Amino acid sequence: MDFSYYFQLLYQNILDSTWMEIVAASLGVISVWYAKKANILVYPTGIVSVVLYVYITYKAQLYADMGINAYYFVFSVYGWVMWTRKDENKEELPITYCEKKTWLISGALFLISLVIIQILLRIFKANDTAYWSTFVPYTDTFTTAVAIIGMWLMAIKKVENWLFWIAADVVSVPLYLYKHLVFTSFQFFIFLILAVMGYIEWKKLIKENAESHVWKKLVGENSERHA
Repeated sequence: MDFSYYFQLLYQNILDSTWMEIVAASLGVISVWYAKKANILVYPTGIVSVVLYVYITYKAQLYADMGINAYYFVFSVYGWVMWTRKDENKEELPITYCEKKTWLISGALFLISLVIIQILLRIFKANDTAYWSTFVPYTDTFTTAVAIIGMWLMAIKKVENWLFWIAADVVSVPLYLYKHLVFTSFQFFIFLILAVMGYIEWKKLIKENAESHVWKKLVGENSERHA
């Protein structure tokens, strides 16, 4: 592999990028960083990023990419609402692991997404024989379907959302490199690192929350005994 070629291509990709694309990409990375920290700022930064990408992909006539960014926008708003809602104890939605029901819904949604995406690609890319002669349409379908599940699981604060993002990023890095979109490939490599860090961080936060709840329960019981 000629790394100097890809470095030169990366440099050229950066030079060819518009200010809007650079801002959108930067906010995308910042948004994932906030997600790793389970910080609510994941959503305002993410929303601005995907709105910019909706416009960018529309102007570039990348309608499938525009559609997935529109989906990200809808679920970013949904996630923002879910993360700020409080229950009767005035506590925000906690980070939890997926239950069996959530896994079943995720599996069904994943399969449905695969079918719908393939149908849409067949419609928009029906006459593009070069496109269908490669692995690109199938990897595109996989990464998009996986990202759809990841976005939903993040909105409901499930640790496993990071596993879906990791899977999508692992495939996306070589996919965009193959397409000679080195800047985007590098961006997904950063996403991959942050996703692994996010998975570790959220598991740690669950443990800390569990210990905190046990401590509060013990303090409450002791207070009742001495009341």
